[in-house]
Amino acid sequence: MYYDLTSCSRKDFSLNFCTLKEASTAEVVEKKSRFIANSCHIESKEEAEEKINLIKKKYYDAKHNCFAFSIVDKDGNLLEKSSDDGEPSGTAGAPILNVIRKNNLNNVLIVVTRYFGGILLGTGGLVRAYSGATEKALEKAEITEKAKGYEAKIKIDYTEFEPLKYYLD
Repeated sequence: MYYDLTSCSRKDFSLNFCTLKEASTAEVVEKKSRFIANSCHIESKEEAEEKINLIKKKYYDAKHNCFAFSIVDKDGNLLEKSSDDGEPSGTAGAPILNVIRKNNLNNVLIVVTRYFGGILLGTGGLVRAYSGATEKALEKAEITEKAKGYEAKIKIDYTEFEPLKYYLD
């Protein structure tokens, strides 16, 4: 079942959390610099690193490939990481991670690739550009809710059905 972002709470990530159903891409141009945001679902730090390397290979000629990810592991622990990849400290990775948090997402990787256009943007301009590209990619994405649980098959007599329903509630 799919839910609106507003139905997801970051505080409940040990049981339920929102994530991306499929990858999305968006582009923003700011003073001749191109910012290409790629977002995707991930399950582990290793998978995030693989996808980051794939994107770096795809955009091998880009100046920067900044990223952030947020992962809930199978034990319900939250792991977050971000990288400015050569941009001034706090101007790329942290803004990307803030957008992920603001949208209550987990098990998500977002890589924003920058092709430098020759005009310096300053720290405020970089924060706006990286945040804007990330938001645009998430607008295109389909969000789904993941719930931790178990699947079980139970055989019972029909007479035990109502008591079982009551117990499971």
